This record gives sequence, C-alpha cells and structure tokens, in this order.
Amino acid sequence: MLPRDVISTGSLILRPPAKADAEAIVRMCDDPVTARFMPLLPSPYKLEHARAYLKRCAASWADGGAEFAITEHGQYVGSIGVRPPDHWDVAELGYLVAPWARGKNVAGTAARAVTDWLFDHGVRRVEVQAEVENVASLRVAYKAGFREEGRRREAKRLRDGRCVDFVTFARLTGEPAAVAEPYLPFFEGGELGDGVVRLVPMTPEDAGDYHQMMTDPSVTAYSVGPGSSLEDDLQRCRYTGYWWMSGQRIELAIRDAASGAFAGHLQLTQVIPPLGQAMIGYSLVPAYRGKGFMTRAVRLLVDWAFARTALHRVVAGTDASNTASHAVLERAGFAREGVHRELFPKADGTRADDVEWVRLRSS
Repeated sequence: MLPRDVISTGSLILRPPAKADAEAIVRMCDDPVTARFMPLLPSPYKLEHARAYLKRCAASWADGGAEFAITEHGQYVGSIGVRPPDHWDVAELGYLVAPWARGKNVAGTAARAVTDWLFDHGVRRVEVQAEVENVASLRVAYKAGFREEGRRREAKRLRDGRCVDFVTFARLTGEPAAVAEPYLPFFEGGELGDGVVRLVPMTPEDAGDYHQMMTDPSVTAYSVGPGSSLEDDLQRCRYTGYWWMSGQRIELAIRDAASGAFAGHLQLTQVIPPLGQAMIGYSLVPAYRGKGFMTRAVRLLVDWAFARTALHRVVAGTDASNTASHAVLERAGFAREGVHRELFPKADGTRADDVEWVRLRSS
C-alpha cells in the first residue's frame, strides 16, 4: 500500500486530489487536445465526470495505487496517477497537464519525482506508455529519465475507431536517469525558411501530396525498394514527431514560401551519433524542378545541422545517372567522395552505381 504523501519538487506540490479541484479538472479535461489523446474520457467533460473521477481517486489509493493533483503556487495544473504495483513490483505511470500549464515541463518534473518516490517505497520498475503521435507525452518520458524500450502496434483505439501505436518507456530502480539534450533538437519557431522555400515537419495532411510525388515515374526511376501505399505513407507521416524526438531522423515537407504549396520532401536519416554522421535524401514535385528549390532546401537543412547539432558529416547517395541530383549537391557545397559499384537494384533486374557525396562541418 502506497502512503498518501505530499511530494514537493521544484515549484510543484503533488497532493491527493480534493473536491475543490473539480472545476479545474473539468477545464483541463474538456479540451480538444486532451480529448484527442485521452479517448476514454467523456467528451464533452462535465462536472459530474470530475466528481466521479475524484471518487475513483480515493478507490485507487485504497487498491494500492496513487493519484496526485499537481499544483503550482496553489493553482491546479495537472494530474499524475500510478496503477497499483503488480506481483513483480512493476507500476505504470500516467499524466495529464492542464492547457494553461503546458510547455513548462510540469509533467516531466512530476513524473520524475513520483517515480523516485515509488522507488523509495519498494517499486522496482516504472513504465510509461505514450502514443506515437503524442510528441508532448514522448517528451515527458525522455525528460523524466525514462528509457525507450519498444513499440506496441495498434495498442489502443481512438474515438474515431482508428487503432494507434504506443511507445513503451521504463525506469529501473538504481539506474542513472540523467536527461540528455536531444541529438536532433526541434527547429526554433517550428520551421526553417529563406523567403523562397519553407521546411516544415511532415504531418498526416501531407500524406496525399507525398504519395502522389513518390508515385511519379520520374521519382520511382531512382527509388530503391518496393513502392508504398497511401496508407503506408500516412503511417509514415504519423511517425515523424516520434522519429525526430527520439533522434532517429527528420522528415520535412518542402513548401513554396509564396503559396504554401507542397513542393517536395527532404529527410535527414541514418543518424549515427558516435560518428557524427547523417544522410540526406530528397524528392521534388515535377512542377517545382529547375527553380533552385532543392538546392535552397538542402543548404538550409545542412547549415542548421552544423549550427545546432553535433553532426560532423552529412552524406548523400545518388544514382550515377541522376545528374540533376548531382547538380543539387554540388551547388549545396557537397563534394564527390567515391562510388559504390552496382549498389542500387533496378526494376529491370540490373544494378546502378551509387555516387557518394559529403559535406563536412568545416566546408
């Protein structure tokens, strides 16, 4: 049985919820972001739902779990709960932050404090589950010192019936829980641009344009591997925030700054921190070719990478016959580094040489 403690951490006080919290709970839960990522909550969320939740909080403590109201300077700013530890002393943590307190690391601070408190009371392992599209929740897990352990495919169902993937995190008692700075930080202001092109994170709304571009014969001629369906490309777009947050890759839509139209795709992938190396790849909508869009986009991303990350080498691989791609890289400051003979398999059964390019931090 966990004690009904009050936990102090930084400017936050974590205490058992009280009847006086009911109206704040309604405001927190009757929110579109909350409704999107908490599909089991009633929507609209009303006062009677908050009162029922408060009764369940008392039952949670009685059953061996814990429910805390997160407060800052006396104001209700969120909640954090613990399922009763199981037979193997494993507990699961869940958290929710009020709209008026988001972006202040409230959940990350509270999750770290509650996890440490659980370890002090004999819990051996604490788990967190975060939906792959819930970038804010993913950020909380990383900031609270949790380690990513894998994905649960189609683990839960949303209000619209769609099943979604979840990422599993855990902390073990006694292991270091230092918070490392992300290897690939998000863009300040959410995008890069030079007045002609804009680089913005890919979203599910880009899936149709991306799929249409990738099925164009002039693009498929240089693609490796089987083509993807629209559903595959939609799933890819749903993962972009998670991939970026976890330091695996960056997936960007290239947009015409004047019209906002989708002009192409640019990625930074195959990130290898011990080597300080990553690879870029790109495709452009035919209507935007010959206008310098891709050269601008590649320069923007590589300049940002050298200014804001520890990368030392950015490489690119191109089909030996793709002279347009060679010209983009040369204009963006890349140098030809070598050739991998017969690397790329072609649809007709032949293989093409891969011309390798590199741009160094010092160049």
